[in-house]
Amino acid sequence: MRCKGRSWSQYHPLVWVLVGGTIFSRAAMFMSLPFLTIYLAQHTEIDPALAGLTVGLGPLAGTFCGFVGGNLSDQFGRRTVMVTAMFLWAGVYIGFAVAEHIVFFMLLNLLNGVCRSFFEPTSQALMADITPPERRIRVFGFRYLAINVGAVIGPLIGAVTGILAGKTAFLITGTVYFVYAWLLLLMLNHYRHDLTSHVTQTERERVGMRAAFQVVRNDAALRFFLAGAILANIGYAQIETTLPLYLKQNVVNGELLFSILLAINAGLVVILQMLLTRWSEKRPILQSLLIGTILFAAGMGCFAVGQHEAWFVIGMVILTVGEILIFPTNSLFIDRLAPDHLRGTYFGANGFQGLGFFMGPSLGGWLVQQLGGHWGFAVIGLVVIGAMYFYWMGMRVYQFRSCGLSQETSVVSSSVSGEKLQV
Repeated sequence: MRCKGRSWSQYHPLVWVLVGGTIFSRAAMFMSLPFLTIYLAQHTEIDPALAGLTVGLGPLAGTFCGFVGGNLSDQFGRRTVMVTAMFLWAGVYIGFAVAEHIVFFMLLNLLNGVCRSFFEPTSQALMADITPPERRIRVFGFRYLAINVGAVIGPLIGAVTGILAGKTAFLITGTVYFVYAWLLLLMLNHYRHDLTSHVTQTERERVGMRAAFQVVRNDAALRFFLAGAILANIGYAQIETTLPLYLKQNVVNGELLFSILLAINAGLVVILQMLLTRWSEKRPILQSLLIGTILFAAGMGCFAVGQHEAWFVIGMVILTVGEILIFPTNSLFIDRLAPDHLRGTYFGANGFQGLGFFMGPSLGGWLVQQLGGHWGFAVIGLVVIGAMYFYWMGMRVYQFRSCGLSQETSVVSSSVSGEKLQV
């Protein structure tokens, strides 16, 4: 007898298409996009500041376009948005390989952010659409594991083949995305009947962009949650920005140590993801979020101590466990908040937590420069701790609302949508 919850057949085939596609597409992406700055330096004559701006345009566009992409998937269907975004995404990477002027790189990376913000919230909404509620935390765990597997094998393949920071890497990435787009089109067509929405006509009328924006804007639980996520992401953003710079300037063989820390982070996610997901799915959402946040902050505390390499290793181990608890649970909480007819919109709105990744590098760099590494990382840890309050408030508002209790801060006072969410 197979153990309940471990059989692949308990999940819709499209779940595995999306999980498998995530591994290959992310592996291809990690062969090329992280090295865009180096590529620009080698193939253009722009200064480092302009190169940094060009690279930052993608995440910035993704932060603000996710809501639009998610809402379009609610209006016109997951299939249309996902397939269109993936074909355009393939074209973006091929464009990187042939572009020569900085203006084209900037436009392409803007479009890269838009495609990502359209595809990813929609794919998460689709996973939730076709998965029973009690299994969704594990599905979101599968997805997060796939992202990290791709992040591990992509640069390794690129390094072994010697194609990092070159045109070939972008061409390969574009080809992989193009093949994935065709596979998605075929599979989504094959399971078209499983994607039929069960929302009522009245609900469909409230999916429009303006109406959906009113609902999301007035959702106090979502606002609190996003505030907490932004603070947590300010801390997580230090891993790839402030931390490597600090290690390079203050630790012997700091660059080597940073490479080891990244390997520890990715390896632990791959090893521990499903184990910790099984643990967290049996516990309240808020418990996983609070424990994960505490571990995030504790990891920053270890970086603050940082007199010996061992403190950075311990900090990365602790932080990674917190990461594994927080990120899939984030997706589950958004799924619980979202009405069925606005699931894509809510996953898209979740992209606003990317503001933490946008603000984190500059804030962390300034703090370390002004206060030194010890106090700088300590302050970042306190910022992360602040996320606990907002997570707690978000869950409290959600629980009051789902129980139908009247509390001024816990009810979505929207003239467009007055329904209560159910646990």
